[in-house]
Amino acid sequence: MLKILVPVKKVVDYNVQVRPTSDNKSVDIANVKMGINPFDEIALEEAVRIKEKSPETTIISISVGRNTVQDVLRSSLAFGADRSILVETDLDVGPLQIAKVLCNIVKSEKPDLILMGKQAIDDDCNQTGQMLAGMLEWPQATFVSEINLQEKEVFLKREIDSGVEELKTTLPCVVTVDLRLNNPRFISLPNIIKAKKKEIKVLDAKELNIDLARKTKIIEINEPEQREKGEIIQDVDELIDCLKKSGVLNK
Repeated sequence: MLKILVPVKKVVDYNVQVRPTSDNKSVDIANVKMGINPFDEIALEEAVRIKEKSPETTIISISVGRNTVQDVLRSSLAFGADRSILVETDLDVGPLQIAKVLCNIVKSEKPDLILMGKQAIDDDCNQTGQMLAGMLEWPQATFVSEINLQEKEVFLKREIDSGVEELKTTLPCVVTVDLRLNNPRFISLPNIIKAKKKEIKVLDAKELNIDLARKTKIIEINEPEQREKGEIIQDVDELIDCLKKSGVLNK
């Protein structure tokens, strides 16, 4: 029986134009549409596909944060997770703190595979999976675009600058996924209704006896500078002339 742990994070919807708060210390999320981090959604989809091939598989979704993230966990249950865990805290936690919490949960849940997004689209840190693998002393594969499970062996592919890299490892392991792995399905209404009956176990982060204080702090958040208006070039000769004037062709 295979057990898959899928960490999920609640983030601002990728279609929303984010804005900093008035004090430039954080991102304004008041009255903003939010949902599951897209990379985590891809990890969920892959876990469900594995379960479809091996029905005895158990999928557990987990999130760390305030009680308000329960809606994301409920969505993960509708997506196909069997049960969820919320590690509740009001602290602003970073990748290292999340990895510590997940490491603690892994010791009690004993999953065979941890499938997670390569990064969250709000902070783009791309650190949690690697930190978690290091703490657990498990093999890891990052930016994965193809997964093939064969009993205790895992065959993976990941895109690199020179092409596609093929990897092989064994369970248990940590795998972070890329956009090219799959296209997540739409959640059906019957599954949304069924998800209401599934379990969300709430744990107080304080009971885990983990230091969740951040070691870094956000100094300031600002919107990117506006790009200068482009210039329309009529033909190749004009383009070459512009490049010469700018000094690009002289470098």
